Order: sequence, then C-alpha cells, then structure tokens
Amino acid sequence: MAMADITVRGAGIFGLSIAWICARRGARVQVIDPFGPGAGSSGGLVGALAPHVPENWNAKKQFQFESLLMAQDFWRDVEHAGGVSPGYGRTGRLQPINDDRVLDLARQRESTAAQLWRTDAGQQAEWRICATEEFGGWAPPSATGLVIHDTLSARMHPRRACGALVAALKAQGVAVGADGTDQGQVVHATGHAGLLNLNQTLGKTVGKTIGNGVKGQAALLRHDAGEVPQLYADSLHIIPHADGTVAIGSTSEREFENGTETDAQLDDILARARAAVPILQGAEVIERWAGVRPRARSRAPMLGPWPGRSGHFISNGGFKIGFGMAPKVAEVMADLLLDQIDAIPAGFRVEDNL
Repeated sequence: MAMADITVRGAGIFGLSIAWICARRGARVQVIDPFGPGAGSSGGLVGALAPHVPENWNAKKQFQFESLLMAQDFWRDVEHAGGVSPGYGRTGRLQPINDDRVLDLARQRESTAAQLWRTDAGQQAEWRICATEEFGGWAPPSATGLVIHDTLSARMHPRRACGALVAALKAQGVAVGADGTDQGQVVHATGHAGLLNLNQTLGKTVGKTIGNGVKGQAALLRHDAGEVPQLYADSLHIIPHADGTVAIGSTSEREFENGTETDAQLDDILARARAAVPILQGAEVIERWAGVRPRARSRAPMLGPWPGRSGHFISNGGFKIGFGMAPKVAEVMADLLLDQIDAIPAGFRVEDNL
C-alpha cells in the first residue's frame, strides 16, 4: 500500500471530515482510531446545528456562519459518494418569546440578522418573529403566543453522519483502522482524551489547562414529527430526525465520575421536554446516551500545528458546535496540510489556548 500523505488520528466528526476533504483533494489518507468511528461524543444523538445569536459579531460567529452555509453541499456530497444519509436537513429552529424583554431582543436580532446573515450572493437566512399558530401543534409553549423562527439552523443525526463519512471515505479508498503507524503529516483529532494528553504535555510547560471535558446526556424518542423545525425551549434542544425519532438534550456537567453513564439528570431533561412539547408525552424512549464533549480553553475549536512537534497538527475542541463547525474546519485544515495556506482565524489557534 502506498505511503499516506496524511494520517488522521481520531474518527470523530473533526477527524473524519478532515480525512474526507483531504481525500477528495487527491491526498492519500489513513484514519486511525482504536475505538472505531464515532466512539466518543461524535456518536451522540442530538445533532443541533444552531447558530450563535446575530449580534456582537466576531471571528468565531463568522466562521460558524460560513460553516453552516457550507453544510448542505458538504453533506450532499458525502451522501452521494457513500450512499449513506447523514440525516441532514436545514429545517430551522423555534424558540419561545415569553416576555417583553425577550420580544425586544428578538426584534433587535431580527434587524441585525438581516445585516449579518448575508453574503455577496444576498440574504442567506432570517431571524423572524412569528405566531405559534403558524406551526400547528409543533411549537414550544409561549406566554406571548410568539416564537423566534431562525432559518439558518439545521439538524442531522450525529451517529449516522459519522457512518455516512466512513462510507464516503471507503468509496475514496480510505478505511478507518484500529491501529497503524504514522505516515506523512499527522492530525490529532482525538477529542476529550486528546485534550487530557495536551494538558500533560503542552499544558505543563505553560502551567495552564489546555482543555477539559463536559459531559452531556441525551435521549432518543420514537416519534415521527415530520419535516418541522427543531425547538429550543427551557434550555433544551428538541430535534426531530429524518428517521422518525426525536432527540432530546442535553446536560452540561463539568464534574462527573462516569462520562458514559446516564442518571437522574436525564430523567429531569425528559420531563422538561415533555412539559415543553406535550405531543411527546407518550413517546417511547428508545435510547439513553451520555458522552464527554471536548472543550478547549478558548471555547473555540483548537486548530493548527502542534507547537514544537514538526509535522503534527491538532484539531480538537468541537464542544457543542463541532458538527456545525466541521465543514469549515475540514476546509481550513486541508488548506493548511495540503497547500500550506493558513486561514485559521484568531481565537482558533493552538497558541490561543496557551
């Protein structure tokens, strides 16, 4: 077998996406993960590709905006190549407007979205105020009878998306192996475990924690809501998937003993979701899930060369927005690896976490 140009260590969403873009550009790629594809937090259930609010714009929000716009073509190409659906759909999102303060903010953001959610091609998405009646029985309870409808949000099934990338890579002649020897340039996209390793290496040299893990718990319900927007209510993401299920999530636990064990906190989330969306009251819970999401010190994805380690690169810290950021992260990392073009924005560099 020919030597690889790129070795990707980690078969979560960042690792698989980078491998896919590099392979499409003609690079010889190998992916190595001893636990298999989507074994960590990328193998979850929720899949809310939701933007930050359109205000106080910064490099992180712009990067995410561009990535969300790239997502439709990215996932269409993945599905076409491998024949496996990632469950992607730009179905939008609804949030309740419960008082005058939230209504005033919504009106301000309606205006700023018209300015910020634009490209040279024109308006790309809206943040608009609507009556709950427009959405029938699929809308969160709202004290004012109004909701925010943003048309930029999308949904996907994380576990299926990882499977779709594996199938697309296989079609390109790239397999995901459990072990192997580093060849060519090496990308470390190893999630929570990778951040802990960086704490012990880079972190010790500067006396700082590079990143940590935040546990999340989620559940999957059997309920076919159809092609309707995702909901954000009572700090919960409620995501209708294309396969006739609804995902509910999630907790954000900084302290935990077992990162893959569910507990009473998930029961509370389910109760709150059913209170917010009564149509889910009788829906069967078909899966309970927990995982640890990698959160870099900067709270943005951590991208770029590994300081002091020539030929090695880091792509980590997707936290809650990894799937939404993945298309743009993959493009930027492929630019760096294959063409030596450094388009990593301020705040996303490895050094920003030191």
